Amino acid sequence: MYKSIESSPPEKNGLLNVNPVVQALELVQDLIVISLCIGLFGFMVLQIRLMFLSLLPPVEFNVVTADILSLLIWVELFRLLIIYLQEKRISIGVAVEVAIVSVLREIIVRGILETQGTQVLAVCAFLLSLGVLMVIRVWLPPTFEHIDPEEQVSQRRKNSLKQTVGESKNSYVHSSSLIE
Repeated sequence: MYKSIESSPPEKNGLLNVNPVVQALELVQDLIVISLCIGLFGFMVLQIRLMFLSLLPPVEFNVVTADILSLLIWVELFRLLIIYLQEKRISIGVAVEVAIVSVLREIIVRGILETQGTQVLAVCAFLLSLGVLMVIRVWLPPTFEHIDPEEQVSQRRKNSLKQTVGESKNSYVHSSSLIE
């Protein structure tokens, strides 16, 4: 009476097959992210050079601290891009960590005593909301039974890798049998 809904490959609608278009767009997006990674890596190398130059006398501690914290922010952004390339998703935890370190860097560089009271309260509220987001992110998957978005993404990735490896083994076996 009722038909079961099975996951089937997307059908071709008229003259347009969407899969190659989506795959091409994903490839372009991956190339953009890879170019961002290369650019960010080069920028981090330049930042390290400037950081070591700022350690020469006379040493300004707030400049050195700002350089170190900036470098940590760039490293976290680089890690965020790498996670995106590997898993095809943005890690909320890493993004929130980057935001927290960025805000703390600004507070440390400017100095808490030189900052207006309303700005300090706004920063505290922002950091509190980011902290709550981190806690919610950690506890969110267990609250919904059998729904873990990270596990689902990981499982899809593993399945696609298994399928790719299986296809390459089959083509190897087929080509080996042709040679014999």
